[in-house]
Amino acid sequence: MNMAMIDYSFPLEELEYYLLIFTRVSLFIFTAPFFGQSNVPRRVRVLMSIFIAFLLYEVLTPHIYIEYQTILGYTTYVLKEAICGALLGLGAQFCMMIVSFAGHLVDMEIGLSMVSLMDPTTKQNVTITGAMYTYVFTLLFLVSGMYRYLIQVLCETFTLVPVGEASFQLDVLYNGILTFLTRYILLGFQVMIPVFVTILLTNCLLGIMAKVSPQMNMFSVGIQIKLMAGLGVIYFTVTMLPHAADLIFNEMKVMIVTMVKAFGGGA
Repeated sequence: MNMAMIDYSFPLEELEYYLLIFTRVSLFIFTAPFFGQSNVPRRVRVLMSIFIAFLLYEVLTPHIYIEYQTILGYTTYVLKEAICGALLGLGAQFCMMIVSFAGHLVDMEIGLSMVSLMDPTTKQNVTITGAMYTYVFTLLFLVSGMYRYLIQVLCETFTLVPVGEASFQLDVLYNGILTFLTRYILLGFQVMIPVFVTILLTNCLLGIMAKVSPQMNMFSVGIQIKLMAGLGVIYFTVTMLPHAADLIFNEMKVMIVTMVKAFGGGA
């Protein structure tokens, strides 16, 4: 009895097209917040990249066959897709770094800047409050569904900027980064402003007490007072963190749109 044979052959152009999709997706997964954290196993990230790239390969029609003459020409397309994916992921990751910056400012105000610990998600030394803010905002990142938004944006970039058609606009990227750096500092201060105001008032109070009672050692007393006041403000203002997260996530959306425009997207 003759059994039907399954034909596993496919054109080489289809493989090249899939590999270009996989390049953009994998660079995004390895650099984006939450997905690109070092505590996420590399096998998970690789399998996720393969799976998402396969879904996009099946959905995107018609398939665009890349025309090139040499291996160097195809390498150029691969690099362009890698830069597109990396820009998307890094644009979102830069916004999450605002949280660590705000935590570092808080620890400087309350006197914990010398205390640091190893953050397993970034493999860097961070301050205590910075690590706490990072974990809280990562949880809010998941609860708010921002991870789905990032995946959706990644998929939509293949419509805005088809495979192999990226054209980088350095002026848009430069202006976007400068604007973000201004917003970076502003948002960082907005997150830690309750602690900043409290410590400022505490310093004024300690200055008055130093004038009234010169014999009292305000340095040793002030360290304890500022620490207790700062921790108390952090405790009572923890309910404000979701509102601060909304500001950072909105900035993340603006930054991602800027990155899409930087490599030729019409967003």
